[in-house]
Amino acid sequence: MGRWICCLCSRVADPLMLLLVLALGCDPSTAATASPSVPHIKPSYSFGRTFLGLDKCNACIGTSICKKFFKEEIRFDTWLSSHLKLPPSSLLSYSGNYTDDAKSWRLVDITRLTSKYQHDRADKRICTSLLKTKTCSLERALRRTQRFQKWLRAKRLTPDLVQGLPSPLLRCPSQRLLDRIVRRYAEVPDAGSIYMDHLTDRDKLRLLYTLAVNSHPILLQIFPDVEGWPFPRYLGSCGRLVVSASTRPLRDFFGATPEVAADLALQLLAVLGSMATNDLNYFFYFTHVDAGTFGVFSNGHLFIRDASTLGVIDREEGSQLMDGQQEYKDIFSCLTVDCQSALVSCDSIREKHSLVMVCQDLLPKLLAGKFQPPVQGRIDAFLQRCARGLGEPAELAEILKPLRSCDSRFAYRYPDCRYSDKY
Repeated sequence: MGRWICCLCSRVADPLMLLLVLALGCDPSTAATASPSVPHIKPSYSFGRTFLGLDKCNACIGTSICKKFFKEEIRFDTWLSSHLKLPPSSLLSYSGNYTDDAKSWRLVDITRLTSKYQHDRADKRICTSLLKTKTCSLERALRRTQRFQKWLRAKRLTPDLVQGLPSPLLRCPSQRLLDRIVRRYAEVPDAGSIYMDHLTDRDKLRLLYTLAVNSHPILLQIFPDVEGWPFPRYLGSCGRLVVSASTRPLRDFFGATPEVAADLALQLLAVLGSMATNDLNYFFYFTHVDAGTFGVFSNGHLFIRDASTLGVIDREEGSQLMDGQQEYKDIFSCLTVDCQSALVSCDSIREKHSLVMVCQDLLPKLLAGKFQPPVQGRIDAFLQRCARGLGEPAELAEILKPLRSCDSRFAYRYPDCRYSDKY
């Protein structure tokens, strides 16, 4: 009887009869035509190498975080299922999610060093300037340049190798600063050496290209947040995309409550102070600030979100490149800026250079109309003087300190503020 039922199990087509047979205890292993198990198909997300910029390597930033993208451990906010497409490649930045264990996720910023339009225009400039063609191998073209040939022969990154590059970071270079770049360049295994022996030809081209296009990721690497520098954490690069810890731009807080506005303004003054005076004796200054230059983490802590306009002067060694030498120009000087643009003289940078710009462009938008008339009047009067290079930041700090509160909205300093006179 059991054998007959199992034979029936292998032939039955009617669903009701099949249920009856199963209820009678048919052993599916004896059925001649048992259905095979269907494997679980994992949704697949496909990148184009063009979207990441990998098709342009080694004229790119790096590849240290590419595996995270391809293993789906970095996802764009809108990239949550297989039927959704990647966001437009024309955007300059994207909000994403990052994981190390596939269970806990944290927000990250995924950014391009410049717009895709500017990248494409720079790529075309390389081909037409160096090879007289509309399209070419960017790497082959850049490798032929006199500057890169000097990089290949160099054992150490010296001021003459970076002269004429448009980055504010390199307008007043010291040997100590350049050694720090080589020693802490995060796109290669850490050798802890000031010499470039551990950099391959490919690594040298990527470092040179990054410095020529936008030094933002280099600053994040050589002045890391774990050492107390006010930058978001650098997580890696893939092609022409950079991944770093997520912050909300300061523009999102222009409409904040008085307590939040006062807190952010005080943090902004503190950041400027630390960039002017620090243990390493580097003086940082901005060549431009806007509402996206600074950002705020979810715990309320303010950081420098965009370091692309940040210059560095070494107070210990001074600049080892005379202003006259900076007139040297080549294709690397023109990838993202006009070749004819004048560079700021190192001697023209004053102590209050960045403070004046912040008082002109950011603090009025953050603090305008937030407080009662007597206090607001004092704030407005100071900002007007500060915008002309007059007044000390300590004056504004004294006005703002009594206006900030101590509660859980300011997680970066709570509950410490309850037990400290500092707050």
